[in-house]
Amino acid sequence: MSIIYFLIGCSILLALGFLCAFFWAQRKGQHDDLYTPSVRILLDDDTSGEAKK
Repeated sequence: MSIIYFLIGCSILLALGFLCAFFWAQRKGQHDDLYTPSVRILLDDDTSGEAKK
């Protein structure tokens, strides 16, 4: 029965770690630009002049 308490404690610590990582990413601006990633593949140009193999 004591292993259940240990696993619950580990899962809470893991969840808090992910929550902290999420808030850190929000403060650093990871989710600010939602438009560019969706059109980045359309804007890339092959400037080498050769077809890639």
